[in-house]
Amino acid sequence: MAADQETFQQLLTSLLSTDNDVRSQAEKTFNELPLDTRVLYLLNTVQNVAQSEEARQMASILLRRLFSSDFGDFFPKCIETLGKGCMTEDSLKELLRIVDAILKQHFERAVERLDKRKDEDYDEVVEEQLEDEDNDDNYTLGKVADIIHALFVTYKEDFYSYFDHIMGHFVKMMEPDQPWSDRQWGLCVFDDVIEFGGPSCIKYQQYFLRPIAEGVSDKNAAVRQAAAYGCGTLAMNGGPAFAGTCAEVLPRLAEMINDPESRLEENINSTENAISAVTKILQHNSASVNVDEILPHWLSWLPVWEDRDEAPHVYGYLCSLIETNNTVVLGPNSSNIPRLIAIIAESFHRGAICQKHPVAQRMISIIRQIQSSGEIFQLCVNQLTAEQQVALSELLNE
Repeated sequence: MAADQETFQQLLTSLLSTDNDVRSQAEKTFNELPLDTRVLYLLNTVQNVAQSEEARQMASILLRRLFSSDFGDFFPKCIETLGKGCMTEDSLKELLRIVDAILKQHFERAVERLDKRKDEDYDEVVEEQLEDEDNDDNYTLGKVADIIHALFVTYKEDFYSYFDHIMGHFVKMMEPDQPWSDRQWGLCVFDDVIEFGGPSCIKYQQYFLRPIAEGVSDKNAAVRQAAAYGCGTLAMNGGPAFAGTCAEVLPRLAEMINDPESRLEENINSTENAISAVTKILQHNSASVNVDEILPHWLSWLPVWEDRDEAPHVYGYLCSLIETNNTVVLGPNSSNIPRLIAIIAESFHRGAICQKHPVAQRMISIIRQIQSSGEIFQLCVNQLTAEQQVALSELLNE
C-alpha cells in the first residue's frame, strides 16, 4: 500500500508538470485507475501533512472534480458499505470542506444567472444556456444530498456535529424564494436529519418544521413529495415530542391526497408519500389524533402501488388493523371485507409489493383466512375485476 501510495504521489507530481506530454500521459494514467483507488489515494494525500502543499492542493482539486462527476455515484455506496472506519477525522472534515465550497459556488452561480436574466442582452438563446446551467446545478445538488444521506446512514446522530458546519446552506435552500430544486434537496437533507438522528433531531426543529409543513402544499410535486416524506419520518422517528406537529400536518396531507389531480402521473408519487405519511402518523405518533375518525378516510385512499418503498408501510398497517379486528376497518358485521380483498388484490395486480416481502406474506395469510369462509369469499371474488381475480388466483395457487 505504501509503495502504491508513493507511486500515486509521483503521478500527482506528473500532473503538475509544465511538460504537456508528461502531463497528458499522467492524466491518462490517472483516469484509468479504478474510481475507488483514486478516491482512497486522494483522501490519503489530502490528510498527509508530510506531502507538499502543492500536491495536497492538487489532490483536493481532483477530489472536487470527482465529486461533480461519477464520485457522487460511488462515494455514498462506499461510505455505507465500509462504515465509519472508511474515513479518518481529517478526511471527513476535508470532504465537508469540499461540500461547503460546492454549495457556496452553487449560490454564487444562482445569483449570476439571475443577473444575466436581468441583462439587456438577455434573449431565448441566453435562457436556453441558463436552463442548462440550472439543470447541471440541480444534478450536483442531488449528488451532494446523496453523500449527506450516506453519512447520516453511517454515522446517524453522531454526524450532527459535522453537519452543523454546513447546515446553513440547506436551511437557505428551503427558503420560500429559492428555486423548487433547492427546496426539494434541502428538504431531503433534513428528512435524513430526522430519520437517522431520531428524537435528537429536535435540536433542529426551528429550521425544518415550517418548511416541511408548508412544503406539503407546494405547487411543485417533487417538493411536496420530500415534505410528505418528512412528515412520515417525523412521525416514525421524531418521538412523542412531535405528536402535536403530526396532528397539525394531517389536514395539509389530506388536502393534497384529496386534490382532484392527485392521481395524475406527475403527482402520484407525492400523493402516495402523503398517504404513507398519514399511515405513519396513525401507527406511530397518534397521541394527539383521533385515529378512528381518520381511518375511514385513510381506507378510502387505498390501494397504493407506485412507490415500492412506501407500500410496505401502508399495507403493513392495514394488515395490523385487520389482524387485530379493528372495527372501523372491518366495518359493521365485517361489511368491508369485499373492499379489503379488492385492495389487496389490486396491490398485487399492480406489483406494489414483492410477494416474498414479510408484509406481502401477511396479506396472503389474510386472504387465505377469508378464503376458508367458503361462500362469503367467493361472493367477494365475484365482485373483483378480471385482473384482480387473476392476481388473487396466482397468489393462492402458489
